[in-house]
Amino acid sequence: MKKIRDFQEKDRLTMPLLVKEVKNGTTNKGAPYLSVIVQDSSGTIDGKFWDVKPEDQKTIKTGRIVTFWFDVLLYNQNLQLRITRAEPASPAEVNMEDFVIASEISEETRKKDLDAYVQSIGNEKLRKLVTGMLEKAGERFFTYPAASRIHHSFLGGLSEHSLSMTAMADEVCTHYPQLNRDLLIAGALVHDVGKIEEMSGPVTTEYTLKGKLEGHISIGNGWLSEVAEKLHLEDSEEAVLLHHMILSHHGHLEFGSPVVPMLQEAEVLCLIDNLDARMNTLKQALAAVEPGEWTSKLFALENRQFYKPKGE
Repeated sequence: MKKIRDFQEKDRLTMPLLVKEVKNGTTNKGAPYLSVIVQDSSGTIDGKFWDVKPEDQKTIKTGRIVTFWFDVLLYNQNLQLRITRAEPASPAEVNMEDFVIASEISEETRKKDLDAYVQSIGNEKLRKLVTGMLEKAGERFFTYPAASRIHHSFLGGLSEHSLSMTAMADEVCTHYPQLNRDLLIAGALVHDVGKIEEMSGPVTTEYTLKGKLEGHISIGNGWLSEVAEKLHLEDSEEAVLLHHMILSHHGHLEFGSPVVPMLQEAEVLCLIDNLDARMNTLKQALAAVEPGEWTSKLFALENRQFYKPKGE
């Protein structure tokens, strides 16, 4: 069966796809339509279902696997589906592995790398705090995405993002030995752990009520308070510094951080967080275009387009 990444303009296909997102709309003439994002294990694609009927709206729900009839069109330099029919997928057609985008790094490797980084933290109090946070997160740390759409938005994305940042942090500490490696590694590992309660899960990722009202920074900070109190480390400088790493990692008040970085390690954490997110966004966008072509406008990168050189 053809994958989304292999779709080409003028394709006419019938196949099951996972409904990642669906929104109701109305045309200027008052006719209802649906805007959908559908997914398989190779990626996602936007679609429009014009002249939609009530029975179609009941069928196309977030999280369901639906058999779609559609044409592939080029719209604003992006491929898009024009859906003409939809029916519930037959259970015989459904193997969730075919519809879930997952980290390219195995869970076994991610767990091994995580354990090595935790054990490398020389400061006992920081190591205990990080261990407590990760124990609180449990297996969800390895299955949840790091975001709903923009970067690392796939099964295992949270741990892949956190470990990628930790690897960069390790390199930066080699180049700038004035940094407190233990603190920076600890911050990289747990700064986003609150996303486990901010989002609903790895398959059809939506923001939870708690996630919308509190946000992952506040959630993670609260978790750290609970862990530190349980370990009787709530008054330690290590706990205060790690709180600051979590609270400031978005870098600016307008980006959701309640405080700005006021430790050199917090400044570095913010920078490598932004770099890793942007590079993953670019990796996904450039993988979807051929050499010699441009990506679509990327909202997360100031609506810029990026060119993929012919030599790549």
